[in-house]
Amino acid sequence: MALFDFNSASKMGSSPLVILRFILICVTLHCNNARMNPRPNIVLILTDDLDVSIGGMMPLVKTKKLIGDAGITFTNTFVASPLCCPSRASILTGKYPHNHHVVNNTLEGNCSSTAWQKTQEPETFPAFLQKHGTYQTFFAGKYLNEYGNKKAGGVEHVPLGWDHWFALERNSKYYNYTLSVNGRAQRHGQIYSEDYLTDVLANISIDFLESKSNRRPFFMMVSTPAPHSPWTAAPQYESRFPNVKAPRDPNFNMHGKDKHWLIRQAKTPMTNSSVEFLDDAYRKRWRTLLSVDDLVEKVVGKLDVSGELSNTYIIFTSDNGYHTGQFSLPMDKRQLYEFDIRVPLLVRGPNIKPNQTSPFLIANVDLGPTILDIAGYNVNETQMDGMSFLHIMAGKGNRSTWRSDVLVEYEGEGSNISDPACPLLGPGVSECFPDCVCEDSYNNTYACVRTVSQAANLQYCEFDDNQVFVEVYNLTADPFQLSNIARSIDQEVLEKMNHRLMMLQSCSGQSCRTPGVYDSQNKRRQTLT
Repeated sequence: MALFDFNSASKMGSSPLVILRFILICVTLHCNNARMNPRPNIVLILTDDLDVSIGGMMPLVKTKKLIGDAGITFTNTFVASPLCCPSRASILTGKYPHNHHVVNNTLEGNCSSTAWQKTQEPETFPAFLQKHGTYQTFFAGKYLNEYGNKKAGGVEHVPLGWDHWFALERNSKYYNYTLSVNGRAQRHGQIYSEDYLTDVLANISIDFLESKSNRRPFFMMVSTPAPHSPWTAAPQYESRFPNVKAPRDPNFNMHGKDKHWLIRQAKTPMTNSSVEFLDDAYRKRWRTLLSVDDLVEKVVGKLDVSGELSNTYIIFTSDNGYHTGQFSLPMDKRQLYEFDIRVPLLVRGPNIKPNQTSPFLIANVDLGPTILDIAGYNVNETQMDGMSFLHIMAGKGNRSTWRSDVLVEYEGEGSNISDPACPLLGPGVSECFPDCVCEDSYNNTYACVRTVSQAANLQYCEFDDNQVFVEVYNLTADPFQLSNIARSIDQEVLEKMNHRLMMLQSCSGQSCRTPGVYDSQNKRRQTLT
């Protein structure tokens, strides 16, 4: 039905001025209504080194209430690589590392290199959002570990895709850092009220929400330094959790007798000083997270006051997990085990019912496709390896048609010369702690198929070393990965997992989403014996 009947107005003797005023009122009401119902806004909050397997979410009480309880918590979320820069590159591009070619945290490893800027930054999901012009985009926090390196454009470089850019130069810090503010260096010192980075990111985010255009939806990404080292807590939280210790799970301070040599070389039991050190680090990590919790509360509160919360997806996750004492490894990531590759994923937003928990297998290569799907873009027009899980959040997921496996890959690093403190280990190791416990090596290079289906909860991994060492775990029977069953598992299953791994290691785009060995639609589906 027409909003206004010109004939009726004429019969009523209305003047042209009255008609014009009526039309203007109708147009204004229509525009206001359109402004109230744009495409959904999207907020991505990315933490740094936040585990989910060893209690990392415990301090985040507000986050769990405001995002998890208000939406959906995914319990099987994994990263494509358990290291900051490769994982962040996978989030941004929706690609596995073998397709975006970021292999470690160095410039030589393609972390924020000129090659990355030229070939991959145009393919990130923020670049697609900006290119299509619908969304206004905002970034604040840690981008990639080598961002700001003078050899790759310095802080003057603003990646494609971002209208508002507040990026940390290099790796996580809490004080004494430099931000790139739309390509200009802004230096910060060590005054808490002015410089504490987590709080600075919260304040910048609130400023954006207050000053942005209300005529266009927005995408906002906030990337906190916490709980990455150096684990500097805000002053008000420095004495919290005085009695907390790293969890003494069955794999804590336990010798990994049937694992790759790098794990086997860890000293068990650990020295008392090592245990005290990692317990102290565990407490400090928790303390830094309290400021992240405050950030989440401020952002959610601001969206609520502005009336935008109901039309905003808020995603909370991490770039990788972490370990503190598991298999006698002091602390780091980089390993293939659950504590390093499994991360939290909490989402709230339109059409997501509260208090949901989902067992669907999600990888961080799925974040970009999901965000593009929310924004109304066809993911199939990109080269992304991941899949949108938007329909799962809306309660329309079907485990029989969703993928059953994801790829995890990592390229180890080591020094060309022997560590003077650990000469017997020889060259090729790195990240060495006292007692010659090294967290990485050149041949700590592996690829894994992580399977989660109704038929199996399985991990199959191969190392690129002289042995072609294999590790296999049945996570249903052995959730702490104490027993490598590579030698006892059915040979046919082993061969099929090997074949699946080779396929995933060479996949690209659509071929990365094909059914796996344990997909219910795959005729070759097997069960564990």
